[in-house]
Amino acid sequence: MNKPLDPRIGHSVCPHDCPSTCALDVELTADGRVGRLRGATDNAYTAGVICAKVARYSERIEHARRLTVPLIRQGAKGSGDFVTASWDAALDLVAEKFLEAEARFGAESVWPYYYAGTMGLVQRDGIHRLRHAKGYSRQFDTICTNAAWTGYIAGTGKLAGPDPREMALADCVVIWGTNAVATQVNVMTHAIRARKTRGAKIVAIDVYETETVRQADMGLVLRPGTDAALACAVMHVAFRDGHADRAYLARYADCPDDLEAHLATRTPEWAAAVTGLSVAEIEAFARLVGTTPRTFFRLGYGFTRQRNGTVSMHAAASVATVLGSWQHEGGGAFHNNGAIYTLNKMMIEGTDIPGRMTRNLDQSKIGRILTGDAEALHHGPRVAAMLVQNTNPVSVAPEQSLVREGFARDDLFVCVHEQFMTETAAMADVVLPATMFLEHDDIYKGGGHQYLLFGGKLVEAPGEARENHYVHVELARRLGAEHPGFAMSPREHVDWLLRHSGFGTLAELEAGRWRDCQPAFRTAHYLDGFAYPDGKFRFRPDWANVKAPNDGPMGPWEDMPSLPDYWPVIEEADTAHPFRLVTAPARSFLNSTFTETAGSVKKEGRPEVMIHPEDAALHGIDDGALVEMGNGRGRVSLHARHFSGLKRGVVIAEGIWPNGAHDDGTGINALTGADSIAPFGGAAFHDNKVWLRPV
Repeated sequence: MNKPLDPRIGHSVCPHDCPSTCALDVELTADGRVGRLRGATDNAYTAGVICAKVARYSERIEHARRLTVPLIRQGAKGSGDFVTASWDAALDLVAEKFLEAEARFGAESVWPYYYAGTMGLVQRDGIHRLRHAKGYSRQFDTICTNAAWTGYIAGTGKLAGPDPREMALADCVVIWGTNAVATQVNVMTHAIRARKTRGAKIVAIDVYETETVRQADMGLVLRPGTDAALACAVMHVAFRDGHADRAYLARYADCPDDLEAHLATRTPEWAAAVTGLSVAEIEAFARLVGTTPRTFFRLGYGFTRQRNGTVSMHAAASVATVLGSWQHEGGGAFHNNGAIYTLNKMMIEGTDIPGRMTRNLDQSKIGRILTGDAEALHHGPRVAAMLVQNTNPVSVAPEQSLVREGFARDDLFVCVHEQFMTETAAMADVVLPATMFLEHDDIYKGGGHQYLLFGGKLVEAPGEARENHYVHVELARRLGAEHPGFAMSPREHVDWLLRHSGFGTLAELEAGRWRDCQPAFRTAHYLDGFAYPDGKFRFRPDWANVKAPNDGPMGPWEDMPSLPDYWPVIEEADTAHPFRLVTAPARSFLNSTFTETAGSVKKEGRPEVMIHPEDAALHGIDDGALVEMGNGRGRVSLHARHFSGLKRGVVIAEGIWPNGAHDDGTGINALTGADSIAPFGGAAFHDNKVWLRPV
């Protein structure tokens, strides 16, 4: 039973791009302001714990620099020279420019661009209803999930796994490729509970000594992009030492004999040379998981943001299958629970609107698209007008130099709906003030858990800030876009979604605050078979048909290994670029969100790059010195920090700082590429060769 509602406590859901999607208790003051936010103690996954940055959310919601009125540019693009306007005047101008672009170049010249600044299904995804109603260009989402989801589904056939709360019931929790302390705090809640109550061992695998690695019982720091080599060596040891569950494999896997023969040469010695780990470290890890049936592999996103990331995810998930870990409560491999919800978002997204299938523009390639790359444009018309919501591409998108060049086009009209004057908003023609999550209604689903949660409006927005749904509805009216969803309120959308998805009503969800959608144990652990017609886990995936592709396979998919293996397609260091750069998340930022709050900035300090002291000495780089880092895509200035918790030849830059926080005004994503990860796209943010030198 949920606790009685305290009249001074409101209830909501963290909307940010984090698999935890935490259930929140929100202190509300007598004058309608927001106090401290806490995790809901009666939610079994959040378990009363949230990250420090969200606990201090009042810093964001009451920030002096929040946008509160519509703005129209009057100076040069990027000059910051805006004048205030009414909502009607601003929206009239946006509609005029969209209609003008449509008349001159066709509807596909308008590109609504969005992402995960809010994970709310109504406020985030309603932009598609406008897109479909008008026949605008679609968006192929590649910034975050493609490589990871494809790699996991390649094995299981479905994006779902064991109940993540089972981490607390494990005897070993392997946190692989995610700094959970910084980015998924609730993973640590359940892993530490297992350690305290069961004596469980925590293993953390990453490319530098993160706080998660420091808190683990076994920390493995390897070279970026080599995770599949470690996975293969662990499976080699499992077959060699009798830890492979052959009876399980005979029933649940497609080709265990072929895999065993393939892995015969993937020894710990081979993997040590690839990963930079010692043979002893690999043997110890393989022995631990091989002799611990209740091993829960919590697989993150970080290690998939390499050009071989899909292959690495598949290899890591394969370890749990070789060991038969799926059979046990507290065992198996979990990445994301996206497939358990089966939500009908037709009314929100307008997917029932008849019409032609428009081109699908890759969000990661926005720089190439806006600078006229014919292939990126699918050989169609230029993008002449954009609506940008819930994202800050001038800071967070790869190939930032091209992105900035594209947004600077005088013939490109851009409307940005934002909470702060971000780098992208500063390049816009119209800037509209946006609400934050406590100021509107929405529904959320957990990727890292199994709950549907409702977050209702708790406070009024400042000034004239308006929700995303309002913008969609008002633009639709001006543009002549028709769909029943434009006549519905957010609460009506939530109720329709729940009713048509078999999840009851909004009134029922609101009364209970959340709904547990976790499948039964046998289903979640694939004990009645994996989600392929024959019920077998795929060690040998059909990479071209792992999931329904948007535009078919991409990247060098024909060269992908047929069985789990290390695939050497990463951007290796060379003489001119002696370092491999990983752009890791910072603990106090979330992409480019929270970079405006004083508490987060104080904790992070300044943009820095971590470099091994021996590498620093070799290149004449003092601790704290201003350095320049670059490659063929661009260059950026930041300060060096000597740090011995990484491999030689690897450098780490934490956090997406505002571009202006760097001495030269250029952000870290000037160095990242937008070429597609095989087989279905994605950006390799953590896979960059760079040079580094003192200024």
